[in-house]
Amino acid sequence: MNSLSVYIHIPFCDHKCIYCDFYSIIRYDNTSEFFNSLHKEIDHYAQSLSSTHKIKTIFFGGGTPSFVNPTQINSIIEKLKSNFIFEEKVEITLETNPGTVSSKKINEFISTGINRFSVGIQSFNDEELNFLTRIHDKKTAISTVENIAAAGIENINVDLIFNLPGQSKEKWESNLLQAANLPVKHISAYSLILEKGTILNKMVMDGNVEMQDENYDADLYEHTIDFMELSGFNQYEVSNFCKPGYECVHNLAYWEHKEYLGLGTSSHSFIGKERWWNYSSLKMYIDSVNSKRHAVRSIEQLTELQLLEEFIMLNLRGRGLNLIELEKKFGTNWQNNNSNYLKTLVSEGFITYNNNFIKFTKQGYTLCDEILIKFI
Repeated sequence: MNSLSVYIHIPFCDHKCIYCDFYSIIRYDNTSEFFNSLHKEIDHYAQSLSSTHKIKTIFFGGGTPSFVNPTQINSIIEKLKSNFIFEEKVEITLETNPGTVSSKKINEFISTGINRFSVGIQSFNDEELNFLTRIHDKKTAISTVENIAAAGIENINVDLIFNLPGQSKEKWESNLLQAANLPVKHISAYSLILEKGTILNKMVMDGNVEMQDENYDADLYEHTIDFMELSGFNQYEVSNFCKPGYECVHNLAYWEHKEYLGLGTSSHSFIGKERWWNYSSLKMYIDSVNSKRHAVRSIEQLTELQLLEEFIMLNLRGRGLNLIELEKKFGTNWQNNNSNYLKTLVSEGFITYNNNFIKFTKQGYTLCDEILIKFI
């Protein structure tokens, strides 16, 4: 049977942060109806996938999944268990925001089967947290991670954002140092991206906020890579670092071009040669599931060229490109057509090319988008 990673989008939040462009809502009147729809959606996909796929990972994202009642998360895990075979060790991640979980609630989530927490801290600096309109402060961020660890969970990730307006290198290093000193095995570090439709984008367009330039962003990113390496966190994707053996198995499915099923509002799926995505609107999602048992908005049939390009791009952004696996899936044309460029990248120190395996160096990761565009 094939391994399947399942992503479940929980759209409910108690606050919309200025930089966030993920689908989220701050109304809770349709919570029960939404979870009922998730149950129906699971039933729908189990009919076609349960005999060919077994679940390897589950990831509750959002929104703020930790905001909802643990019994609602438990109902989804149990529904999946009743419809699918689970692999022996299933990684089950809950995105968690500080300020939404007490020690009691953390233990209740753990009792449902959650064995990995991804904590959206973003910064340990109270001024930066206020700018980002986060609901927590530094003290709450630290205590949330410590409470999760005290409950017996080792597999903890924290999310951080760098290159905030006015952020100095010293402030950013202070955030990294605080994160590394916490009982965490994984750190995700993302550059602040200006997304259309966000409050932050309007603030910039109105001249109220000034973003820092790309060169400074690259400088902070290089500093991040150096810091992580010295702190014992291995880089295994552009923005992700972990202690040995603590890679996020769910995210590896994306980066290694494996199959995944998305459930809930605005979620995406990739199985076989098809990619599809759900309605974002909660009302449209619920109405569609009630009428059709699914909430698919659009389906895309992927060509061999699209599959090849995605396989190369995603693997190179992650742990690296296995040329033997590439040849089995797509033949040798890509290696032959890019042999000279690959040699140039090796000589310039952007990639390593050993034992049929291509991987970005630290310098390569800093320019990965520019390099990848030449491959596709």
